[in-house]
Amino acid sequence: MFGNYLIGLREGLEASLVVCILVAYLVKTGRRDALRPVWLGIAVAVLLSMGFGALLQYGSQTMTFEAQEMLGGSLSVVAVGLVTWMVFWMRRTARHLKKELHGKLDAALAMGTTALVVTAFLAVGREGLETALFIWTAVQATDDGVRPLVGALLGLLTAVLLGWLFYRGALKINLAKFFTWTGGMLIVVAAGVLAYGFHDLQEADVLPGLGDRAFDVSEQIPVDSWYGTLLKGVFNFQPDPTWVQVGVWTLYVVPTLVLFFAPGRAGRVSPSPAVTEESKRDETPVATSSVPGSGADGGGTADGDGLRDGARRTGGRPGGDQG
Repeated sequence: MFGNYLIGLREGLEASLVVCILVAYLVKTGRRDALRPVWLGIAVAVLLSMGFGALLQYGSQTMTFEAQEMLGGSLSVVAVGLVTWMVFWMRRTARHLKKELHGKLDAALAMGTTALVVTAFLAVGREGLETALFIWTAVQATDDGVRPLVGALLGLLTAVLLGWLFYRGALKINLAKFFTWTGGMLIVVAAGVLAYGFHDLQEADVLPGLGDRAFDVSEQIPVDSWYGTLLKGVFNFQPDPTWVQVGVWTLYVVPTLVLFFAPGRAGRVSPSPAVTEESKRDETPVATSSVPGSGADGGGTADGDGLRDGARRTGGRPGGDQG
């Protein structure tokens, strides 16, 4: 249950931050008329994510056992790949997320209502589809359809609450550290999902070695005990894994964690001097403190953005017509 709570919290908070940044930017630049299409795009993204999750759940029930195992194993591998890319991308770009979204929103404002809907839909929809896929694969791995969903729902609700507090300026948190440590924990959770996905592929006769057990501690850690249930819910622990599962888990989690926590690696992508200087000028508190809300920007960052954006829309310079 905790693993799914972490998934819902981590993915939901990313989506909440995106929504907060989009809404706060429109409010601060006096474009409240654009809020409705933005909320429309967000609503469509949420409905699509829910529909995708329902399709995975109910569509797989009409398949044969081998087809279900093949689908579950394949989607587990895909989900782990997406989540791994997401945690590395978020750690690398969290500092400049606000600037990136502002640029996309400026372009959408210039193009019209449809572009606003599409921008909001794409910004939230990616997170929603990743969340639906990863939660479904995690539920399949635990063989429990209630507690994992409850954990994921609680995580999503917590993320929505945190997003609202960020927007109101009532909560400040070091988001860089938050995404780093939750990303590390999510990598461990993803390793368990990946190992179980390969077990599904073995049961579907796609991979060999189903009967080759690496160890068996079922007597020491019964699956129906409280600690067995805890290990299963958090790490997708299996007391009698195959050698393929152990090998896949080890080959994934060790190098991925080493790369993820390597000093300076995640935050540096060898930018040019011009890009580096621009990034320093446009660096915002989103990465280190809070999402812009009611005066929570810490000074003139967001207002400066609004002045520059206003100047671009009117065709003038930030300093007016003087000189």
